[in-house]
Amino acid sequence: MAVTNLSTTCDGLFIISLLVIVSSLFGTSSAQLNATFYSGTCPNASAIVRSTIQQAFQSDTRIGASLIRLHFHDCFVNGCDASILLDDSGSIQSEKNAGPNANSARGFNVVDNIKTALENTCPGVVSCSDILALASEASVSLTGGPSWTVLLGRRDSLTANLAGANSAIPSPFEGLSNITSKFSAVGLNTNDLVALSGAHTFGRARCGVFNNRLFNFSGTGNPDPTLNSTLLSSLQQLCPQNGSASTITNLDLSTPDAFDNNYFANLQSNNGLLQSDQELFSTTGSATIAVVTSFASNQTLFFQAFAQSMINMGNISPLTGSNGEIRLDCKKVNGS
Repeated sequence: MAVTNLSTTCDGLFIISLLVIVSSLFGTSSAQLNATFYSGTCPNASAIVRSTIQQAFQSDTRIGASLIRLHFHDCFVNGCDASILLDDSGSIQSEKNAGPNANSARGFNVVDNIKTALENTCPGVVSCSDILALASEASVSLTGGPSWTVLLGRRDSLTANLAGANSAIPSPFEGLSNITSKFSAVGLNTNDLVALSGAHTFGRARCGVFNNRLFNFSGTGNPDPTLNSTLLSSLQQLCPQNGSASTITNLDLSTPDAFDNNYFANLQSNNGLLQSDQELFSTTGSATIAVVTSFASNQTLFFQAFAQSMINMGNISPLTGSNGEIRLDCKKVNGS
């Protein structure tokens, strides 16, 4: 009997040891992020970020959408490491010049203002990558959307990845299967895809990212058939053939500056502005349709899912511990 007990105890210890080994092998560095990372070193970090963004909103109603887009485009390339903020240098090819970012990524000046305010209060403490995560939460909650606990402790990259930015960031021109694959590549699922696409409930888009739908969609010689005819007419006037690709319009027709679930109702009436938006609802047989429908009918459900998906995205391959650095200027690596 004693032998049996000993064997059972050993088996239990072996299983526990095995679980520890497996978790150490496969555990992600996101586990090192936590909500109280700056509580002892910069307790007002979140408040400083929020107040700077509130000030920015006074002169730029788009800034919230622009800041969350920076976080999104950053995390999809080498993880959430603020690589998108680095300027060109002798050794760095900036991600700002990548197709998805060139002439469209914006809000860098506000990030710099946040960094300056933080450096004045807690020099050398708060990373630029954490600034993007905090700025995203503030941008959403200040415009009527959900609030969530931002996990912190990311460090900043020492380099950028221009090629990665050109290949890994989902494109408004891509089909749903390609976009789903890009989300899956960074550990995000279909629910994350639909929820995070809901960030298009505020902000603007340039004609250049949706005019492919207006006149000769996919070489058919006709507009995208999933585009509402009334919206099509107004967009054709706004973005005529051979017109300026830089003219902007609202992503959400009904409440362009509020964070709500109207984006999903828009998809149900074929009023999604981008091809990548409308395909969430108009792709026959797609698992995304049911998610769009549930979010359109239940804003609370969308808000809960969005907050969780933002946390999930913020956990993509962060640099922690002694990896990377805390940049003193978000535009360049220290000492350059």
